[in-house]
Amino acid sequence: MESIGKFMIFLGQQFTRMESFKTYAKRVVDEAILIGYNSLPLFAIIATFMGAVTTLQTAYNLVSPLVPLYIVSMVVRDMTLLELAPTIMAIVFAGKVGSNIAGELGTMRITEQIDALEVMGINATSYLVLPKIIASILTYPMLVIFSGFLTILGGYLISIATGVLTGTEYIYGIRYEFVQFNVSFALIKSVAFGFLVAAISAYKGYYTVGGALEVGKSSTSAVNNSCIAILVADYVLAQLLI
Repeated sequence: MESIGKFMIFLGQQFTRMESFKTYAKRVVDEAILIGYNSLPLFAIIATFMGAVTTLQTAYNLVSPLVPLYIVSMVVRDMTLLELAPTIMAIVFAGKVGSNIAGELGTMRITEQIDALEVMGINATSYLVLPKIIASILTYPMLVIFSGFLTILGGYLISIATGVLTGTEYIYGIRYEFVQFNVSFALIKSVAFGFLVAAISAYKGYYTVGGALEVGKSSTSAVNNSCIAILVADYVLAQLLI
């Protein structure tokens, strides 16, 4: 409870003694490049192969002649929208971005750069952390859309390459009984996950105490706590919205 209370106070400090809008706008753009744009290659590789493997394994298990082949791509579509793109990629996001945020702020803390900002009268919490949270909330949904597209594309390419089903069957399955709310649900989850990863990682890094060893521990703790928060939030949102 003490940690939760400290975390809530930490979030509240983001909105006290704020800098000018222009300052935040510039920092949000810089953070968006670091958080979102620099994550594109990793997300592209993982999403493409994830779609390919999911297609092959689904086709391998659907061996009954009574099950039409287009069910394979329908399963890949629903898995991608409900879990693979928003949730599984959120764990990858926590590993890459969360550890980076915690390590950056932890290093600034132990080298007294944060203390220097506070001595100059700047609210270091708001100046350093708020742009990261905003950038994460803005860019992670875009990464989820990007990942979802490549996951489905990866499944399409591997189905053509291996012949498990034709392109026409795959596209028919993608369109078969499509539920539009699944896309909205994926985006709602992506906003929540983007906030959790950035906020928890920043909290762990900001309150690092010690030396270089503790920075590594803070990064590890940030990833662990972010992954747990993602899974809990995933269950809560599924219970509330589906």
